[in-house]
Amino acid sequence: MTAGKIIFLHGASSSGKSTIARRLQAAIEEPFWHISIDHLRDSGVLPMDRIKRGEFDWQDLRQAFFEGYHRALAVYVAAGNNLIIEHIIDTQEWMSLLVALLSPFDVFFVGIHCPLDELERRERQRKDRPAGDARRDFETIHRHAVYDFEIDSTLPPDDNVAAIIATWKRRARPSAFERLARA
Repeated sequence: MTAGKIIFLHGASSSGKSTIARRLQAAIEEPFWHISIDHLRDSGVLPMDRIKRGEFDWQDLRQAFFEGYHRALAVYVAAGNNLIIEHIIDTQEWMSLLVALLSPFDVFFVGIHCPLDELERRERQRKDRPAGDARRDFETIHRHAVYDFEIDSTLPPDDNVAAIIATWKRRARPSAFERLARA
């Protein structure tokens, strides 16, 4: 069995990861799954109604949820599935775990950057995120990341997708994840 490939989109809340992922999946020549925490939350995998009602405390569930999510990504790609992952890597510990799990595979790690004022405008417009998530992410998530490619999400999404695909096609080894694994 041949392992799949990963295009990993990493950016702050409201940076445009979902838009880019959907368009990337539609444009790239190979079949890719689009994987996101939002998909699990919105599809009913998580008992969100009961969490919102206070029957379950998200903080009690969060660590096991993300541990399982991160480990599942490696299983999907090991089984031969190509993945477009959109994710916010909150901590250095998550980064280290993801590097350990995914560096054996072909990972193309894309940093998605967006100015803070635009992130906060998008966050207010969405109304489905707690105020302040975008600012917190902006200030923290890129600190522990080294990328294969970086984009500015204030540029047109289709231009970013074309740039991602073109750079992915000519990607060089070692990848950012391979370099991080050796460090």
